[in-house]
Amino acid sequence: MDQAELPDITHAHVAFDDGLTLECGVALRRLTVAYRTYGRLNADRSNAILVCHALTGDQYVAETHPVTGKPGWWEMVVGPGLPIDTERFFVICANVLGGCMGSTGPRSPRDDTDRPDAARWGTDFPPVTIRDMVRAQKRLVDHLGIARLFAVIGGSMGGMQVLEWAASYPEAVFAAIPIATAANHSAQNIAFNEVGRQAIFADPDWLGGQYWAHGRVPARGLAVARMVAHITYLSEQALTRKFGRRLRGAQQAALFDDTFEVESYLRHQGSSFVRRFDAASYLTITRATDYFDLAADHGGDLSAPFRGTRTRFCIISFSSDWLYPTEESRVIARALNRVAANVSFVEIASDKGHDAFLLDEPDFHRTLAGFLAGCAEHAGLPA
Repeated sequence: MDQAELPDITHAHVAFDDGLTLECGVALRRLTVAYRTYGRLNADRSNAILVCHALTGDQYVAETHPVTGKPGWWEMVVGPGLPIDTERFFVICANVLGGCMGSTGPRSPRDDTDRPDAARWGTDFPPVTIRDMVRAQKRLVDHLGIARLFAVIGGSMGGMQVLEWAASYPEAVFAAIPIATAANHSAQNIAFNEVGRQAIFADPDWLGGQYWAHGRVPARGLAVARMVAHITYLSEQALTRKFGRRLRGAQQAALFDDTFEVESYLRHQGSSFVRRFDAASYLTITRATDYFDLAADHGGDLSAPFRGTRTRFCIISFSSDWLYPTEESRVIARALNRVAANVSFVEIASDKGHDAFLLDEPDFHRTLAGFLAGCAEHAGLPA
């Protein structure tokens, strides 16, 4: 499964020459944030929605992806007349810090040296946190001249960013919608991420993390990491409905061929993923999700980061999500209730698993549209 490197694409971006000091203490001399926008910012700059992408997503929310040629990952949610209506709202999505679609990350030229021929960061890129990602996004939002976001919305790792936004910048967030997420990773979440990381490390093309210097890509390991993760995004019901125990052919194949349809599907997911994602970014971002623990700096009290908040929350979970089960969302809702926050909580009945927020799920779409409409009315946004 040898693969060429990701293509060099010029992404819309803004560069901050004063850099960013990360939570780990490393100072990036220069910060680049790649982003996309949809819709139009109104005169008083009050209709901006920040969409935060998940682990393997990027900024191409509602348009053809420049690498894969596939539709944007939330095209059924973001657009004219859709739940996040671009005829009413100005939508922003930034590639996260540590990503591989234009924002500063392992593929960026390293800036900790004055050598003009400095190589890229690679696996020397410093560890980043969800808070670091949010701080980079805040720089972008400030650059766009937006003092207060109408809403911050995201699912999975994007939901972690939503929670961090509401905790770190409460005055800058009118409404927050964390979807299918948690306030920290469970031991099981961390374990699945570690299996994926070890698969990458075990790839002979990993070359101690210097694969890029030799024109190699640890494609096999990255594909396996994606396969393992993808299993956690689906439910048993969804896998059974789509594949069951169906064989690819009428007869059993050779021992190591794609015998079952579900095997073929997972291998396709893995092979297509390595064409659009960087292994070092995968390691960096999965570590950021593992580090995330919103209550850790508050003696384990999840309510504390939200004390006094005026942000309006809508927490959404899915009944068949076993990666971030509904109980994790209830924990967040209870913590917000303890500080008398304005919070709604909805569990959507779905058999599609964690990925339900990315799929055609009408009840979810109605919930999202209804909450945004109510918030817009409360905020006095024109219809």
